[in-house]
Amino acid sequence: MRDLPAIREIEHHRSPARTPQALAWHQGELWFGSRDLRRIYRMDRKNWKMVEEMEALGIPWAAVSAGDSIWFTLGQGDEDDRYLWRYAIGRGFSQSDRIACPELTGSYLSFDGETLYLSQWYKHRILKLDAKGNVTRKIAVDAEISGHVFVDEMIYVLRGTEQNGGDWRLALLDPREPTPEIKDLARVPFQCRSLAFDGEQLWTNHREADRIVCFEMPG
Repeated sequence: MRDLPAIREIEHHRSPARTPQALAWHQGELWFGSRDLRRIYRMDRKNWKMVEEMEALGIPWAAVSAGDSIWFTLGQGDEDDRYLWRYAIGRGFSQSDRIACPELTGSYLSFDGETLYLSQWYKHRILKLDAKGNVTRKIAVDAEISGHVFVDEMIYVLRGTEQNGGDWRLALLDPREPTPEIKDLARVPFQCRSLAFDGEQLWTNHREADRIVCFEMPG
């Protein structure tokens, strides 16, 4: 871990809402969700202005762009049970597209162009789901997971621990391998939450500091 370089931050923006948690790039726009406020936001990337704000149907733990829609992991009820909800742009959350997460647990999301992948923090794994939310594959990551995203058929993942001040790194795996080997690429020197790709660079949240961070793809 000590030999790994730190991520190279390009942009460091103050979040317009506290505790930024969910994060996704969708059709050239940045979307994020506030854990504490239970709201989601659409941002004007160029001017860093909030252009739309709406109430979530629970705690927005994660988000991912999937075709014309955005899927959110929402925590609902007194037990923070986790469900996947499809958000249709301009129409809101679809009541017919609500999927219970396996064991009502799960957080971060990624999308390979056809299929959703959901990570489970305490079980240190990423699950490949079918259209009904059934698990079709399990990928061990061997650490807590605070975000993952597909780039060129590979999965970039934030893995580590939040204990003792945090110990996080950006890693890479190839899901086409039967048992993917995980390669750590860089240290993330803060408590990171969510991972998104804008077509060129990676983005994450520094939730404790109410910041949204853009950083370079590792060379």
